[in-house]
Amino acid sequence: MADSIIHEVRAIREQHAECFDFDLDRIYADLQARQIKHAAEGWTIIPTPVIAPAEPNSALQRTRFAHRRI
Repeated sequence: MADSIIHEVRAIREQHAECFDFDLDRIYADLQARQIKHAAEGWTIIPTPVIAPAEPNSALQRTRFAHRRI
């Protein structure tokens, strides 16, 4: 995608990773520390869902092709 917001987010992510020499362990530790700091400041931290969301109802997809003639 050529969206300017996506481009900006990717540039920020790249810059953040570069600060830690692209070391995933250090990046993860920094993100965890930031999350703890934000929680202490009163920010609402939304937990990761334990169960994956259900697949959308595909009934419309089935009916879309039900009358298709070959």
